[in-house]
Amino acid sequence: MRVWIVLVSILMVSYGCKDGKKYHDQKTDTQEKTDTEALGADNPYDQAVLFQKKINEEFSNPKSSPLKKKDLESFNGLSFFPIDTTFSVVAKFQRTPNEQPFFMPTTTERMSQEVLFGVVSFEIHGKAFKLNVYQNLQLRETEEFKDYLFLPFSDLTNEEETYGGGRYLDLTIPKGDFIVINFNKAYNPYCAYDEKYSCPIVPKENTLDYAITVGVKDFKNSKS
Repeated sequence: MRVWIVLVSILMVSYGCKDGKKYHDQKTDTQEKTDTEALGADNPYDQAVLFQKKINEEFSNPKSSPLKKKDLESFNGLSFFPIDTTFSVVAKFQRTPNEQPFFMPTTTERMSQEVLFGVVSFEIHGKAFKLNVYQNLQLRETEEFKDYLFLPFSDLTNEEETYGGGRYLDLTIPKGDFIVINFNKAYNPYCAYDEKYSCPIVPKENTLDYAITVGVKDFKNSKS
């Protein structure tokens, strides 16, 4: 399970958005294993329940929360769409090994150095989609995050029900040619909560002409 603790030694300084990524918190490994075993790691519904539980725990903790102080004081949990397992898909994973690294723009002047790692192809409700999946060059040099992949996307819920800048998903490099993508675990970049964070901007090619009505909603929905 992903958490929001930053590894300062491998990231840019000053309010970095963790390069749009979440990290493993060594302090919660034991409890996380217990929760995962209890809920069923391979069940997409249970995965979504665990995701919601963990992200609310992180946001409630002053040491790991991206919330501004005034928002943290009144925080009672994020707002989520109802869990819908039809948005958990098995996607075809096509690697792109010859791609050159590039600098992905962020919401600040900082650039996030990424490489296009692969393309995922899948269907939702009978409609076919493709999205690019990226790997951060800094993270791939670390043992803990060498298999981490970054999937930013935007969809038709943006600006209305979800954050206008799109949302993120965390993935792990699969062993084969298929990968499970559970959109119920889509989350907002940190800049959705505090504009001082620097978060990668969703590439235009990762725009879905469809409403992904699962995952975390815009923060304004949590405060209303």
